Amino acid sequence: MKIKAGIGYDIHKLEKGRKLFLGGVEIGFPKGLRGYSDGDCLIHAIIDALLGTIGEKDIGQVFPDTDPRYKDIRSTELLKEVVDRIKEKNIEILSIDSIIIAEKPKLVPYIPQMKEILCPILGIGVSDLGIKAKTNEGLGAIGRGEAIASWAQVLAGEKR
Repeated sequence: MKIKAGIGYDIHKLEKGRKLFLGGVEIGFPKGLRGYSDGDCLIHAIIDALLGTIGEKDIGQVFPDTDPRYKDIRSTELLKEVVDRIKEKNIEILSIDSIIIAEKPKLVPYIPQMKEILCPILGIGVSDLGIKAKTNEGLGAIGRGEAIASWAQVLAGEKR
């Protein structure tokens, strides 16, 4: 099996009047992530990492904010489409590791629910999806509570 890897990153500003979605979970918080879709930066980072395993363009080019089909779409729907592309290329997702960087809210209690939502879409087990929550120790826009960011790394195998 040929091993492939991809890396993804995403950041969105927080703003009042939006729902906060991370890892497909709606989290009760006074601010949500600004974005053309639901702004779920964890899923967006995973999507970019997945696209990297098949040498495709980034999420903004694949799902442009000029296309009305993607306005306010749930990122889980975008993820399903990307997973279908991966399967069409005869690629199997082996594991994903990710980090969400947010000063608030505290995200550790939501990680099991995120895995419950994401693993069936990705076709991997809960032990194959790492999700960690970190703060930015008060530094920068994330530390001031103005934004949330995520990193993801995907390992995949090309089926022969």
